[in-house]
Parts: sequence; C-alpha cells; structure tokens
Amino acid sequence: MLRILKMGGNVLADPDALDQALSFFASFESPAILVHGGGREASELLKKMGHEAKMVNGRRLTDAATLEVVTMVYAGLINKKLVAQLQTKNCNALGVSGADGNLIRAHKRIVKDIDYGFAGDIDAINTAGFVKLLEGGFFPVCCAITHDKQGQLLNTNADTIASSIAVALAADYEVELQYCFEKPGVLMDADNDESVIEHIDPTKYGMLKKEGVVHSGMLPKLDNAFAAIDKGVKAVYVGNLESLKEGKATCLSI
Repeated sequence: MLRILKMGGNVLADPDALDQALSFFASFESPAILVHGGGREASELLKKMGHEAKMVNGRRLTDAATLEVVTMVYAGLINKKLVAQLQTKNCNALGVSGADGNLIRAHKRIVKDIDYGFAGDIDAINTAGFVKLLEGGFFPVCCAITHDKQGQLLNTNADTIASSIAVALAADYEVELQYCFEKPGVLMDADNDESVIEHIDPTKYGMLKKEGVVHSGMLPKLDNAFAAIDKGVKAVYVGNLESLKEGKATCLSI
C-alpha cells in the first residue's frame, strides 16, 4: 500500500507535534509520500515584510510578492527542515517541488469571480517520475509549489496536491490518503473535540456544507478527498496525529 500523508500548517508550527508527526511518517513502510504547505509561516513572513496575507474560501490570493515568499518558505526553509529531520529518523526523504523532475505541472488559475493571482490549478502529475523515486527507495517530501513548464512557479493548494498525487498513483498502488491537522477529525461542533464525525459520505457532506458545519479551510480539503475517492483512492482519513494512529479519525468514503 502507498500511504500519502498531508501535514497541515498548525502541525508544522508546533515543534513537538511536528516531531511526532514525522516519527509517524518515518514509521511507514516504503512506499510513502509526505505533502506539506506552510501557510502560517508564510503569512508571518509576509507580515514582517509589510505585506498582508489575503484569503478567500480558504485559499490564498497570491500576488508576485506573495509568490516569492511562499516559494522561499515552502520549497526552501520548511521543505529542507522536514527532509533533514526525517533523515535523523532513518527515513530517506527527498524534498521536491512540482518543478523538480516536472513532477507536478499546473496552469495559472483562470480569473472568474476572483483573481487568485499566481495560484496554480493542476494539469498533470508525472506518475512515472514519482514511481521511479518510490522504487528507488526515496520518500518524496512535496511542497505546495508547482510550475507551468513555461518558467512560471505557482502556489498550489497542498490538499489538492496530495489528492492529485493519490489519484495519479492509484493505478499503480493501493492508495491511502491521510490529512493530519490540529483537530481529531471533522467536528460537528468546532468547539468540542469529542464531536468527531466518524464517517462522511457525499450526501452527508452536502448537508454539512449547507448547515455551515464544514466551511473555510475544510472545504478544499474535503472536496479534494471525495474527488480522490471517486477516482480510485481506497480511503481518506482526516484527523490529528493521535486519531490517525488510533484509527479514530474521520473516514471519508463513497
């Protein structure tokens, strides 16, 4: 089985939680892929540089200055820190962006109601490239930067990257996708960590969105999860490290 673990920004910002999450990932038997963003760190650096981070529906508006910062943070500092920490855990990690090996090609999001700037929507996953890395014994660590093969880097939602890789590799592997963030699962009551919804199917998901239970940053995460399941991914789990380890995270399925 191929396991794909996507780590959220809140996990990345907590040294203890991050160390535990990396130990969890390092415990996976090959093959496995780690996907990460780094939105909180990017927002903090933008603020220090005098820029305001702007979000709409859980997605970042990426102007030219923001693109430079998120590239430095995602593909540089965070990615290499994760790789170095995984190496201490005897996990042969290899940090990549979508531009490396032409692994993830995207296009600049077409402007409709909102101009997201240099945000990328994925066109293709280089499945053969990922398979070569996995078969070579590497554990790819993918940041949230893609490219258009015309020299333009693009900021792409890390949840989308994780689900797109999962779908692309589902033809070669039995794939399990795990989203690790700060909550134990999808909650019926955002203020009650005991209110984890054990299972969500598409019908229930529609109801939860309509009722406002699921909103903001959870929307792209769950939208991508159901899209992945619909295209061959075996299972998607959403929760924190403890719930994922204990099998108590929210399970998404058709």
